Amino acid sequence: MYNTVFVLLIVILVFGYLLERVLDTLNLKHTVPELPEELSGVFDAEEYKKSQLYKRDNTRFSFITSTLGALMLVLVFFLGGFGWLERQLSGITSSYILFVLIFFGIIALVSDLLSTPFALYETFVIEERYGFNRTTPKTFVLDKLKGWLLTAVIGGGLLALITWIYMLTGRWFWLLALALVTLFSIFMTMFYSNLIVPLFNKQKPLEEGTLRRKIESFAESVGFRLKNIYVMDGSKRSSKANAYFTGLGPKKRIVLFDTLIKDLDEEEIVAVLAHEVGHYKKKHTTTGLILSVIQTGITLYLFSLFVGEDSFAVALGGAEASFHLGLIAFGVLYTPISTLIGIGMNLYSRQIEYQADRFAGEHYDENPLISALKKLSRNNLSNLTPHPAYVFVHYSHPPLLKRIRALREQ
Repeated sequence: MYNTVFVLLIVILVFGYLLERVLDTLNLKHTVPELPEELSGVFDAEEYKKSQLYKRDNTRFSFITSTLGALMLVLVFFLGGFGWLERQLSGITSSYILFVLIFFGIIALVSDLLSTPFALYETFVIEERYGFNRTTPKTFVLDKLKGWLLTAVIGGGLLALITWIYMLTGRWFWLLALALVTLFSIFMTMFYSNLIVPLFNKQKPLEEGTLRRKIESFAESVGFRLKNIYVMDGSKRSSKANAYFTGLGPKKRIVLFDTLIKDLDEEEIVAVLAHEVGHYKKKHTTTGLILSVIQTGITLYLFSLFVGEDSFAVALGGAEASFHLGLIAFGVLYTPISTLIGIGMNLYSRQIEYQADRFAGEHYDENPLISALKKLSRNNLSNLTPHPAYVFVHYSHPPLLKRIRALREQ
């Protein structure tokens, strides 16, 4: 069982774990005694101390959860747990597609149940301690049940189709699977806010008033056709604020969290939305979708090259090549490539955030946007002094200081 693939699996898991701990440690220790002038007004001395404590608690919690998760996964690998599960389920059904669904369903359910106590602690202890949590036990349970249902219906449906395609076409399955995933991605981009979000949150059109008129006036001034402006009850789960743009073509819509409307004044809200409109005008949504399809295509192609190798299944305790064991082994072996792609995507994401900021500054006003970014950082207890290495690997948005300097230099 302990073949070359097995050794690679363990090495990749250990290296990935150690890399994250190094980055977390660098980020935790990266503080400055006095914030730069551009960040004045974000925190007073007490709030700054609180933000550092929030960072510390989250880092320590991440250390505990990631350590336990890594140890458990390594133990499962050494004990041949996935091969054992395969043997226990053998003969349970004559349908391989159903077998794959049951196999991954059990793994997903066990993994989720094991992670639930940590999710409870994070929500009802850490987030509660710092005044962010608005989730009730009832909401937490309902979210969990709805998440399981969506995973079973959507995740299970996609997995069943991809397995069926593999059985029909063998190593060429990746082309049809890519087409399937691409169509699904486009569909979800267009209809996610209509179909999925209502299962968890209420959305209602932004009522008539000065805010809506200002938003519509700005949208018209930059040639952005906008009819759908919604307010979502984000305060149902957290006091943290957000806004996002979703959809394509006539299905595009802007969604404001009710917490955003509460925390920011109207000029700041319009400035934030000008940033979101900037993403659309710069075609960032379309470009992101294309890059995602390319990334998925590379992943599926590489998987098609190795899925038939017996060594993948043997490394996990199986006897011969199989789609389900090959998928697990490949998922781990692909991690270094995925990490590098993720770093590249984050670099791209940070660049387009600057572009969207610049659009808002040029077509509206950078001052309310800067003010909004400061308020959001304060209300979310954001880390204002992240370590550059941590930013390089993990941040999809530039740190606040760099965003402010870029806006003022334009």
